[in-house]
Amino acid sequence: MRQYILRRLLIAVPSLLGISLVLFTVLALAPGDPFAELVTNPNVPPEVAAALRAKFGLDDPVSVRYLRWLAAMAQGDWGFSFVSRMNVDTLILQRLPTTLYVIGSAQVLALLIAIPVGVFAATRPYSIFDQIANTLAFIGFSLPTFFTGLLFILVFSIKLDWLPFVYTTDIKATGIHWVVEQVRQAIMPVMVLGLFQAASMTRFVRSAMLDVIRLDYVTTARAKGLGQSRVIVKHAMRNAMIPVVTLVALQMPAVFGGAIVTEQIFRIPGIGSLLISSILSNDTPVVMAVTFVFACLVVLFNLIADILYGWLDPRISFR
Repeated sequence: MRQYILRRLLIAVPSLLGISLVLFTVLALAPGDPFAELVTNPNVPPEVAAALRAKFGLDDPVSVRYLRWLAAMAQGDWGFSFVSRMNVDTLILQRLPTTLYVIGSAQVLALLIAIPVGVFAATRPYSIFDQIANTLAFIGFSLPTFFTGLLFILVFSIKLDWLPFVYTTDIKATGIHWVVEQVRQAIMPVMVLGLFQAASMTRFVRSAMLDVIRLDYVTTARAKGLGQSRVIVKHAMRNAMIPVVTLVALQMPAVFGGAIVTEQIFRIPGIGSLLISSILSNDTPVVMAVTFVFACLVVLFNLIADILYGWLDPRISFR
């Protein structure tokens, strides 16, 4: 296992280097100047703006700037934010817990809905429950998150006044009241992301279960006299989860990207809103760091998926 993980990590290094090179080149050649406001500001002498550009090497060739960035990243230096006037890693670590809290809760909610609904629908294909589940899954997958987010705000915040529609990290309450307020303000964004993910996962779980329950070993398990629930849970569902694990692993980085819209709607101070504000202000060090983190997430979750394959199916060996 350790050798397999080490080998996969070593293979991932060239991929991440290639991704970082493409990202850095695209951002370096993109229009926009992070010091444009200083240049047009009459109160800032031209030599000050020139000195800042020289300090951060913005006038150097792209290849030189990339090698400098790569050497700094190898030493744990993620760069300096031109807008926030602080280190990029500090800025990301301030926003990361909120994003992980919202996205992690949304993924847990999606799995708690998709797995039982998909399995139950597959065991009773074309029944009333199956038709209702498929219809709701199609509706949930078709509605974009910005529409459901605004709909939730209209119903639960404006009409019913149950939940706050602006996410804040500066909650004045303490103790159990602080926990309650944290949960209340996270309900709507978690529901928006969780229901959207659950809609696609439900269809996938149902399809995977339908393929498995028709196989010979499931029929043999039934012929031996095993109960329906044991056949489904122990024999069918475990193997059916292998393609589901692949879907979840591939969707996780996309969920971080898709959360950008949700974070903008509910004003969540997370990674998504940080990326949008950095793009609008041409804060290229932050944009580069966040997009590179997304690339690392793709590699990480694919590795986690491969490890889970071996746990779900003992026939899979790590070589």
